[in-house]
Amino acid sequence: MSDSAQESKPRHEHHPHLDAKTRAVANVDAKLANPLRGVPYETLMNDVEVFAQERGLSHILPELKKGALVAQNADVYKQNDMFTDEDRKFLEDEVTHKWRQTWTLYYMVIMSSLAAAVQGMDEAVINGAQLFYPSQFGMDTTTSRGSWLLGLVNSAPYLCCATLSCWLTHPLNQWLGRKKTIFVTCFISFATCIWSAVTNTWWHLFIARFFLGFGIGPKSATVPVYAAECAPAAIRGALVMMWQMWTAFGIGFGDLIDLVFYFIPDSGGIRGLNWRLMLASAGIPGLIVCLQVLNAPESPRWLIGKGRYEDAFNELCRLRFSRVQAARDLYYIHVLLEAENEMKKGRNRVVEMFTIPRNRNAAIASWIVMFGQQFCGVNVIAYYSSNVFSQSGFSDTSALAASFGFGALNWLFALPAVFTIDTFGRRNLLLFTFPCMAACLLITGFSFWETAEKGRVAGVAIGMYLFAIFYSPGEGPVPFTYSAEAFPLYIRDIGMSFATATTWFWNFILSITWPRLVLAFKPQGAFGWYAAWCIVLWFLILLFVRETKGRTLEELDQVFSVPLRVHAAYGLRQIPYGIKKFILFQNPTPEELYQPESDSEVNSNAGDDAGKKEARQSVA
Repeated sequence: MSDSAQESKPRHEHHPHLDAKTRAVANVDAKLANPLRGVPYETLMNDVEVFAQERGLSHILPELKKGALVAQNADVYKQNDMFTDEDRKFLEDEVTHKWRQTWTLYYMVIMSSLAAAVQGMDEAVINGAQLFYPSQFGMDTTTSRGSWLLGLVNSAPYLCCATLSCWLTHPLNQWLGRKKTIFVTCFISFATCIWSAVTNTWWHLFIARFFLGFGIGPKSATVPVYAAECAPAAIRGALVMMWQMWTAFGIGFGDLIDLVFYFIPDSGGIRGLNWRLMLASAGIPGLIVCLQVLNAPESPRWLIGKGRYEDAFNELCRLRFSRVQAARDLYYIHVLLEAENEMKKGRNRVVEMFTIPRNRNAAIASWIVMFGQQFCGVNVIAYYSSNVFSQSGFSDTSALAASFGFGALNWLFALPAVFTIDTFGRRNLLLFTFPCMAACLLITGFSFWETAEKGRVAGVAIGMYLFAIFYSPGEGPVPFTYSAEAFPLYIRDIGMSFATATTWFWNFILSITWPRLVLAFKPQGAFGWYAAWCIVLWFLILLFVRETKGRTLEELDQVFSVPLRVHAAYGLRQIPYGIKKFILFQNPTPEELYQPESDSEVNSNAGDDAGKKEARQSVA
């Protein structure tokens, strides 16, 4: 072979040979990806007839048969005479006009978006209120005790989320269903926001905000799942992304509310009316969601899990244009749940998340991006920007207006993420934005050394605004999206629970420590601390976070089966590649790490008969 041919070929290729346990996980994923794959026509029709008879659905048997065929093969309606022209039109529109959906579905989308905005407002209104309540409650934030108390009160909801409320998500959903869980959590948000507004001591405010966590935690895990379970597959990913986008909108709107109520004077003997209205106002959208969710459909998946098949079909008919679409989703959810229940039998899924390398690698990557979402420093700005702007020389009103500017940018630059996340990839977005966020934090912190007030406030504002621009399309939407796809299907719910608890725990740590950090290290050192973490996280992402963009479930098993040390070495080799490509403007040959096994390799490397038997037993 010529030298030029050798140079054009990537030098480092890794063909991950799956061990028996990892191959069992791959088989589980393949089964759960489409349980109807490979089922003969006669067998499928017989299964549908038995299903209809057992579940009392014989009156919709013709629709169920057509639905089962489409669930098995999405294009079957084009050739099969069983389907009417009307059936074909609606099924074709799902592909060619994927955003042409029923009013009920869009009603659900509006409700989910408003619930996400409630989440953001719950988090943001404390930003303005903390300019006032510490002095009224006798909290001297210039002392060590006062700074810790300020951090404790502000972080109270996230302490509740990390220790208690996130772990109530599963039992609440099991007992109440999706929409009743949303109702309860939004009502808790409403009640605790009003409660927070009538407190008169720091410890009373701490208790009220701690109970606010019972509204924040389960809602953050339930609403995206509810939206995904009601939405058609074609727009499911975009709707899950909307949770992050509209949470960012809520944060910006909460900052605007703080600015509006700042000018409210005390009246009627009420001291601190302005900050009390700030805290209370965050509960109003929660009350609106409570009233709205009563008319929304229940999750069909939850109803099927409870054996309520007739109710599930009726809700699907509200969410879809045709009965064939509703029957297709009904039958497919049923067989998928049956397959999931079968796969879970005799398995300790928590243990397997750590003991099987494929699962462990996914968990490590997921927890890195979730940890990074907090320790990149974003919520320092989201929760304390009014204090930071005030310390830099802004007046209180200017500080609140500047905070609204940050919230608005955070939302506006989250909008392109719907497209960039699948265009540039999750890992590439993080690797590009983390150094930029580090530079922005350094600009913000170092601006406090500027003696001229105009230069100082300009530097702080520019640093924080640029930070929002880089955060919103990168570390903003990536963590939840990445965690939702990294884990294999059979442990995805457990993996997401751990990932969500991770982000809320570090949210609490960041929130409680920031006031004391500023007191000890000054703003320069405090912002420098999180800038350093951005650099650390860049290396962690480079070494241990794998790219998941555009991968099928089977390909993801290959990606996460690459040993940790092999991927870390690959990451280090990307540093000189990046220097050559993006700094020296050369054209180096890219390295392809994830080389999928061919069928022959799968068969030849599956191991001996004992290994194959072990794999089959692991699946069973």
